[in-house]
Amino acid sequence: MELVLRGARVADGTPAPARRADVGVDGGRIAVVHREGDPGPRPGARRVLEADGLVLAPGFIDMHAHSDLALLRDPAHVAKVAQGVTLEVLGQDGLSYAPVDDRTLARVRQAITGWNGDGSDVDFDWRTVGEYLDRLDRGTAVNAAYLVPHGTVRAMAVGWEDRPATREELGRMRRLVAEGLEQGAVGMSSGLTYTPGMYAPDSELTELCRVVASYGGYHCPHHRSYGAGALEAYAQMIEVARASGCALHLAHATVNFSVNAGRAPELLALLDAALDEGVDLTLDSYPYLPGCTTLAALLPSWAAEGGPEATLARLRDPAACARIRYVMETEGSDGCHGVPVDWDTVEVSGVADAALAGYVGRTVARSAAERGEEPFAVARRLLLDDRLGTTVLQHVGHEENVRAIMRHRAHTGGSDGILVGGRPHPRAWGTFPHYLGRYVRELGVLSLEECVARLTGRPAARLRLPDRGLVREGYHADLVLFDPETVAAGATFEAPRTPPRGIPHVLVGGRFAVEDGRRTGVLAGRSVRRGG
Repeated sequence: MELVLRGARVADGTPAPARRADVGVDGGRIAVVHREGDPGPRPGARRVLEADGLVLAPGFIDMHAHSDLALLRDPAHVAKVAQGVTLEVLGQDGLSYAPVDDRTLARVRQAITGWNGDGSDVDFDWRTVGEYLDRLDRGTAVNAAYLVPHGTVRAMAVGWEDRPATREELGRMRRLVAEGLEQGAVGMSSGLTYTPGMYAPDSELTELCRVVASYGGYHCPHHRSYGAGALEAYAQMIEVARASGCALHLAHATVNFSVNAGRAPELLALLDAALDEGVDLTLDSYPYLPGCTTLAALLPSWAAEGGPEATLARLRDPAACARIRYVMETEGSDGCHGVPVDWDTVEVSGVADAALAGYVGRTVARSAAERGEEPFAVARRLLLDDRLGTTVLQHVGHEENVRAIMRHRAHTGGSDGILVGGRPHPRAWGTFPHYLGRYVRELGVLSLEECVARLTGRPAARLRLPDRGLVREGYHADLVLFDPETVAAGATFEAPRTPPRGIPHVLVGGRFAVEDGRRTGVLAGRSVRRGG
């Protein structure tokens, strides 16, 4: 064989106790798993890596990634592969770059500059889902799966207007979703606090989810509220799953803002009831308290109708801007989950225009105080001068909710990592070692084996991948070796691009993407398509 990883404790992607074993790799697959005590000689190979003291696990699967352009811009992708991530799921929150036409692509690029950059350094030489996946097949550090983004599909068929789709427009959306699934997408995402997805009624989602279900895919919604209406929003998505027969995966599942402190048990009871009646349901979460989004996302939906240029025009108009301010600060906009915005909790993490870098790392309230201005004036200036490209952290989470959701039987891991900006959320570089270091070793919220299963085997089952996510003979040799005594996130809010500790080796397709803690330059990652 090419390689034997000898003597590691193997956490195989299930909750079963880890056992010492030798794992042989050949031709990009796991060729043999020889456990301690098994009969016969230990396997040999042209290369043997002594792994005593390390844990060997399947490569981690990031169920909620925003690396859609990052993988093309910098295929080495150290942020994720250094964490042991070997597969990411892209196309999240209802907005991404395929399928598109020229007009839709231009608007989408502007709308989600805060997530991925403006794309000026990327050659957009694709338009369909299949062409985008083909682009990934040129080689990246990690594998990637893709969700058809409902908001982008709606933008193509309906536009950015706040109205129901006509019968013809809904038919076109159904065809676009079907084409994306036929070309390899694993499901559909929706972004129901982002335009134009938030303009879709549940009946539209149900119709499209029936298409997704017919291909064996799943629906991954960023639902309509994580704040004042959070429990109702979760219930709506469960009802869409019931009505459509479509599997449901709840994105970055949590309940935030002061109105939801300590309310995770109510959410979990709702999920348990759905699971017990047969709804096919999973969820993902990241192990941090703040959320991350664009500053523009906090606007009321009516202010964003018509697309980015229409939004900027309303912000320039004094009367419209006064109405926007009242809704945001007094009523609570739907973009801010029905909760009046607290500018002390909104920290600027990135700007598209380098001239605005002085705002990064400060809350909107602090920048306003330093300038002798009102917070809304600062927010408005950022939105206009940065052309909606500003990214923010929202410090609105609760530790007890994070831990309770993390323990749930349907839980998986997802970083929701934004990789652009001056001080991005550390989850982009730290989610997976933070689970293992903080929540396994230090706090004991999960056992090591249970945590590994939530980051590997269970996500692979949701993606319906028959040969990934477990340490099994014949499976893809996407593997990570980590030291359970030292593994930890290096990334912090002050230094968010710091690599993790305690992850010396990562293999993608049987080749070392990280070896002895250093990136090798191997680009063995490819697209992972529905149905193999």
